[in-house]
Amino acid sequence: MTPSRDAVDVSVLMPAKDEAENLPLFLELCEATFRSRTERYEVIVIDDGSSDGTAAVMTAMQARYPWVRTVRHRTQRGIADALRSGFLAARSDILVFYPADLQFKPEDIPRLVAPILAGESDMVTGYKQGQYNKAFVSKIYNGLSRALFKVPVRDLNNVKAYRRAVMDDQPVRPDWHRYMIVLAVARGYTVTEIPVPLYARHAGKSKFGWSRIPVGVLDMLAVWFELRFGQKPLLAFGMLGAGLFAIGLASGLFALGVLLLKGQGVRAVWTVIQTCLLLGSIFFATGLLGEQIAVLRAEQREMRRRFDESRTPRSHDD
Repeated sequence: MTPSRDAVDVSVLMPAKDEAENLPLFLELCEATFRSRTERYEVIVIDDGSSDGTAAVMTAMQARYPWVRTVRHRTQRGIADALRSGFLAARSDILVFYPADLQFKPEDIPRLVAPILAGESDMVTGYKQGQYNKAFVSKIYNGLSRALFKVPVRDLNNVKAYRRAVMDDQPVRPDWHRYMIVLAVARGYTVTEIPVPLYARHAGKSKFGWSRIPVGVLDMLAVWFELRFGQKPLLAFGMLGAGLFAIGLASGLFALGVLLLKGQGVRAVWTVIQTCLLLGSIFFATGLLGEQIAVLRAEQREMRRRFDESRTPRSHDD
């Protein structure tokens, strides 16, 4: 049996994919930081299908540091899944997402959690201070996100501290961890931003390349649609269907006018009418199907809410 959740004030969730060279120094720096703190910390390293010596290193680190725990994925499942696994294993009500590559130093973790411990915020995110080799892409990504979602922060994809309830409300979707702030703000949680120094990677190489950009853009659109039309999909698809029907009606009136005036039809216009009627019907049918899915999701959320209200405090086993 593990200690109760009250025995830990902050759980640091650290996804690690082939980070055997970085983990010993990172945890050594954690030890130096935590030693002087009054709040109690644990570090949960999520080994996300590493193929280097990460597993062996973590076995040695757990023997050395009693506040270190490990969760292991047999195959790589991504940061979103790693954070979910760490969340399920965590014993505290304050969680911190921190990478293992030492681009952010553990000495800044207490600064991230301080506003939450003081009851001033539900979530704190870092704002990168220093040289960043993907600064141009990050600027575009953050600019588009602010324009779409009106979030009160400059850097969405960075180290974060947040209450357990924030993670509880996050949808379980691959790569949506990048939009944790967006989804938290949409659900009424307060967010604070603080500057955090960025350093050069200590060892290894980045796991993210330019191929992630199209995925990020599509995820952004999916999150936008979820927030805008997730509960009323017929509003989106119905508007599209109605617009197409209107175009078809206008085209039909135009074709009839030409037929009456000139005594001949316009084949291209009739093609437009048929296309609009067909696509409009498809959009309406899709919207109706989406409404049924939305009803099921609402019922699922209500069942979860009732379960959360009725359950007794959970115990946690390693």
